Amino acid sequence: MSAVDDSQPPVLAVTGSTGWLGGLVARDLADRGVAQRLLVRDLSRAPELSGADAAQCSYGDADAAREALAGVETLFMVSAAENEDRLGEHRAFVDAAAAAGVGHVVYVSFFGAAPDATFTLARDHAATEEHLRTSGMRWTFLRDNLYLEFMDHMVGDDGVVRGPAGDGRAAVVSHDDIARAAVAVLLDPAAHAGATYELTGPEALSFGEMADIISEVTGRPVRFHDETLEEAYASRAVYGAPDWQVDAWVSTYTAVAAGELDGVSGDVERLTGRRPTSLREYLEAHPGSR
Repeated sequence: MSAVDDSQPPVLAVTGSTGWLGGLVARDLADRGVAQRLLVRDLSRAPELSGADAAQCSYGDADAAREALAGVETLFMVSAAENEDRLGEHRAFVDAAAAAGVGHVVYVSFFGAAPDATFTLARDHAATEEHLRTSGMRWTFLRDNLYLEFMDHMVGDDGVVRGPAGDGRAAVVSHDDIARAAVAVLLDPAAHAGATYELTGPEALSFGEMADIISEVTGRPVRFHDETLEEAYASRAVYGAPDWQVDAWVSTYTAVAAGELDGVSGDVERLTGRRPTSLREYLEAHPGSR
């Protein structure tokens, strides 16, 4: 991998390559021989991939982003790390992409993104989508449900999953399936311009059902405790997190309770030709995941 080569810049840029989802996408593209530019905050952390060059920028640094995106036609945009001004960073980066002449942005959004979504961060995703719609660039939205890899890690040391989710359901989906869907879009972005895909797993499960599956597969007793809102805020107060972060944690569960993460779309299979992985299948295939 080399630094940016302005003589023959890749027409595809990928963000998030030092993370889980973006890393999967970048490696898949490299394995297919697709040239790409990896946009990273720290060049020393950029993965060494065949056919990839790297450029340093952050979402909030418009000048660096415009320079890094020079010559790029299609941009894969993973949402920024959670912070109080993430929406501002998203808007600045989208504006930089438009100014750099990017033609198409494939954005990783969230299932049920809406201005009035119960999950607070889904509102930021909705606002980012709207900013992209009015940017003058083509766009494709990949709205992923909750990551199934995180379900096992929601279990406390006492074997209890706590949250005010009631009997609501979420169609949890794996990083691998989201990455495969993203690559399918990036290989032929023009065919997906203006499309919104709801990326879900093969079934919608309540937290009680997820706890039962984790217990059955791992042999570790796990149960779900349906907290009240007061209990939810109190149990998370010990972490000393800012109010916006605690609101996001709690509203993840209340969004499930409200039915806003329910529903199996089938978009993963339509894009990839493969049935998405279930929570049970994932746990069986990764016995050391926890």
